[in-house]
Amino acid sequence: MPLNRRKFLEKSAVTGAGVALAGAVGAPGAQAAEAREDRRGVKRYAFTVLGTTDLHGNVFNWDYFTDREFDDKDHNDIGLAKVSTLVNRVREEKGRRNTLLIDAGDTIQGTQLSYYYAKVDPITAEGGPVHPMAQAMNAMGYDAAALGNHEFNYGIPVLRKFEEQCCFPLLGANALDAKTLRPAFAPYSMHRLRTPFGRDVKVAVLGLTNPGIAIWDKANVQGKMTFPGLEEQAAKWVPKLRSMGADVVIVSAHSGSSGTSSYGDQLPYIENAAGLVAEQVPGIDAILVGHAHTEIPEYFVTNKETGKQVVLSEPLKWGQRLTLFDFELVWVKGRWTVEKVGAKVLNSNTVEEDPKIVRLLSDEHEKVVAYVNQVIGTNAAQMTSAEAPYKDVPIIDLINHIQADTVKQALAGTEHAALPVLSQAACFSRSARIPAGEVTIRDVAGLYVFENTLEARLMTGAQMKAYLEFSANYFVQTAPGAAVDPAKLTNANGTPDYNYDVVSGLSYEIDIAKPAGSRVTNVRFGGQPLADGAKFVFAVNNYRANGGGNFPHVAAAPLLWSNSEEIRNTMIAWVKAKGAIDPAGFAAVDWKLTRNGTPVF
Repeated sequence: MPLNRRKFLEKSAVTGAGVALAGAVGAPGAQAAEAREDRRGVKRYAFTVLGTTDLHGNVFNWDYFTDREFDDKDHNDIGLAKVSTLVNRVREEKGRRNTLLIDAGDTIQGTQLSYYYAKVDPITAEGGPVHPMAQAMNAMGYDAAALGNHEFNYGIPVLRKFEEQCCFPLLGANALDAKTLRPAFAPYSMHRLRTPFGRDVKVAVLGLTNPGIAIWDKANVQGKMTFPGLEEQAAKWVPKLRSMGADVVIVSAHSGSSGTSSYGDQLPYIENAAGLVAEQVPGIDAILVGHAHTEIPEYFVTNKETGKQVVLSEPLKWGQRLTLFDFELVWVKGRWTVEKVGAKVLNSNTVEEDPKIVRLLSDEHEKVVAYVNQVIGTNAAQMTSAEAPYKDVPIIDLINHIQADTVKQALAGTEHAALPVLSQAACFSRSARIPAGEVTIRDVAGLYVFENTLEARLMTGAQMKAYLEFSANYFVQTAPGAAVDPAKLTNANGTPDYNYDVVSGLSYEIDIAKPAGSRVTNVRFGGQPLADGAKFVFAVNNYRANGGGNFPHVAAAPLLWSNSEEIRNTMIAWVKAKGAIDPAGFAAVDWKLTRNGTPVF
């Protein structure tokens, strides 16, 4: 059975203490190679910290939305089963006792496997199952994991149950109890690595999570937990860890390295602060970076106070890479000192899945495959999202149609029932597809790969124009006579697909020849120019409504209605209830790209 750490962690939350863990033990095969004494009698020791991040519920190299092995244009593989093989190889090479395995968060959300064990067969039920991610990570021997923002998507009870099922601590030094302002989770863990020289190496892992949780999961955490900045909390904890005798301090941060925030100035804390932590807080040797879903094999940041180089590494996402921090220590003046540290990443597509993990979780995998392949209705004509980033396509219209229909029903009989309903949707996956004929749960769920919920906000015509204008920043400015390549037309300034919103209920044009800020033209409602003072109910997901993407006005707009049901589930229930989808009933070309009034497509 998994180690029950509930009472211990609750105690640590009250005292502000971390989790002290014994060092890894195991076969000493590589010990001699990792510890040596040179001709001058100087003692040296080397060890490796392995790191994953943004696993997002991926155990196997499998895409539950397409019901086949995962593949992308770069032929990446995914999942902990692949990572486990890499980990085993490194441990065999370095010696098990000379390694630690840590994670930087976003573990229990992202696939239908993780959804199934949060909602369909929930781990929180009495006598319920052990979460597949806990089973896999326990079997792999993880030493610690930082909290990610998506850990809070299913609510604190699910997260606490997952924590209880893990044989390693979930760390969050800046995840504080809202009332006591003390850590609600263990801030750090301390690990001892044994050397043949009589003095162990003490390695501290400090966990930091993302301040954006306060916005993105407001409904789950408001009044319960608060999330101050990473730099502030690192500056508090790193000196404590050093005073406790830590020879090495590693930060596992669910925070990118760019120094930017998707939520603008709505919070006084930086979203992607890992680089700032390295720059501002002395005493850190390495930072495992998460959250940004980017690949950073090795990146050095100079600490302003000490001039020391701090190494950062981010192993992409979903188990596609494994970071290796290689530390070289020297015994100087009665203590271990880091002499050198470097980082690199290994690619999981170079290995097979670990048979141990496959055997452990094959039953859970098969249950979820059967679940997502349940037929829930029919569809009159195939719909795909391949062109959704630059054309008005029926598959996005379907999302907006269901959202608007849901909000209209929810507001029926209220004072706002007479107001027209607009809706926003984004292309979350360019490979989403609903075939003609039978429609399954995975077909519908594949349209909405995030656990967003639905809200209704009160917006004006002027605010909607500003909203559309902000959304249009997604397109690259393209001169009237220039060739248009759809592959190069979108994602201007790194804007992800999920931050380009299509709004239904209005018609409008986006002139890509014009500079950002003056692109949206001919905005109409009911065939007439949109009046600035007109009032609308806006069906919007909770991520956007709470400030995600930093779209104007919506976060401050009056809330008329909200629920806790994922939009994905709402869509599945809608299709089940209707029994049939027919694009002819809802699809229309309401927006288009133009250049000086001439349509681009």
